Amino acid sequence: MEEPLLNGGAVIGCPTAADYEPVKNFKEAKSVFWTETVKMWKIATPIVFNILCNYGTNSFTNIFVGHIGEIELSSVTISLSVIGTFSFGFMLGMGSALETLCGQAFGAGQVHMLGVYMQRSWLILSVTCVCLLPIYCFASPILKLLGQEEQIADLAGQFTILTIPQLFSLAINFPTQKFLQAQSKVSAFAWIGFVALVVHIVMLYVFIYVFDWGMTGAAIAYDISSWIIAIGQVIYVIGWCKETWHGLSRAAFIEIWAFVRLSLASAVMLCLEIWYMMSIIILTGHLDNAIVAVGSLSVCMNLNGWEAMLFIGINAAISVRVSNELGLGHPRAAKYSVYVTVFQSLLIGVLFMVIILITKDYFAIIFTSSAELQQAVAKLAFLLGITMVLNSVQPVISGVAIGGGWQAMVAYINIGSYYIFGLPLGYLLGYTANLGVTGVWSGMICGTALQTLLLLIVLYRTNWTKEVEQTTERMRKWGGQSISNEKIVDGV
Repeated sequence: MEEPLLNGGAVIGCPTAADYEPVKNFKEAKSVFWTETVKMWKIATPIVFNILCNYGTNSFTNIFVGHIGEIELSSVTISLSVIGTFSFGFMLGMGSALETLCGQAFGAGQVHMLGVYMQRSWLILSVTCVCLLPIYCFASPILKLLGQEEQIADLAGQFTILTIPQLFSLAINFPTQKFLQAQSKVSAFAWIGFVALVVHIVMLYVFIYVFDWGMTGAAIAYDISSWIIAIGQVIYVIGWCKETWHGLSRAAFIEIWAFVRLSLASAVMLCLEIWYMMSIIILTGHLDNAIVAVGSLSVCMNLNGWEAMLFIGINAAISVRVSNELGLGHPRAAKYSVYVTVFQSLLIGVLFMVIILITKDYFAIIFTSSAELQQAVAKLAFLLGITMVLNSVQPVISGVAIGGGWQAMVAYINIGSYYIFGLPLGYLLGYTANLGVTGVWSGMICGTALQTLLLLIVLYRTNWTKEVEQTTERMRKWGGQSISNEKIVDGV
């Protein structure tokens, strides 16, 4: 298929490329759609593969520990899903600031700044790890306060303390990933993640069954595999990223507070979304017949989690595309990439919803043999389908927000939609209206729908030329040199 016409006749993606011409007919729209589809999935596919490998690390840890005993399985699951998810979400959010800056700097041609930004993020995330240490050290009493049984909470606390090294690996892992993503060098860390997963499985078998180290062996394997990923990525950066890595630099300490503010905005934006979904389980746990309610909801959330792995990859890909094109001074390319990705993600979400509704009486068999639980899951299938559609669009727009540097604005939208509107409505429908888990989930879906609607309005009203100008100003301020006025282009 022909490349779409671009100003100056160049193809975007090259340093000298110009922006798209306005699309005037169906043929040009089809060409733009195909070009942007290829660009997005070329970035997203390795990222999704890497995320699935990381997801598999947690899954295989649970599987191997599950053969030690039921209490051990519950303890490790709670440690990874409560404490681990909390810290993972916060650290990922803090590292997401790098997606904005590295992506825009790379697009603007300031490739020398990528290594400086990464080092700055290493420093900030390392300090963040120290701030999170009390949660790890006092995991046991925290879990008891959340209502966990004493024996399970004590074992979970012990396992959590043993995974502190894994926490600090994230301070290296996330910034290095964002550094590579900004340059679309995503296949490297995908293979590193795969190798780490294979090594992790081997270590689990040796430490648990050969050395008989039990939960301690599982924690050691978890720590080592996490550091294999972090160190492997750093080795790749030093050895194969000569243009963007020029060694350690004192410039990493310059403008660090502005970087911290953007990192905190990113963390708050992401954590508000993660904690919102976790709060469904907490609210449901206080309903009558909580075992069935929580069990049925957990099955649905598990399936929703697998879909989320796909859209987290798309989130990262669209963030790279938007930040690169804004850095290049290409407002139309940024806009078109967003529209194409949102449309495709919506189609994927609808496809998942159709599959769920067709198999609503059967898919719960994979997770449970309880007929009562299977019936409860079938009743929630429609809500699961709607959630999958909403969750197909929302992560994409969040990725656009990261690519454009809108984190603070999205954080305010999340607070209003989720915690002022969605959670209270879910509580009223679930408890006051006595609709149970259906009411809780329906109310929270309304919160997600409101958030998605507001973000779509923001997206529709975005002036992409002004976004380019703001990117240019950000690069002038943090890049240490001026960007050519040629980056500022005519309006869309």
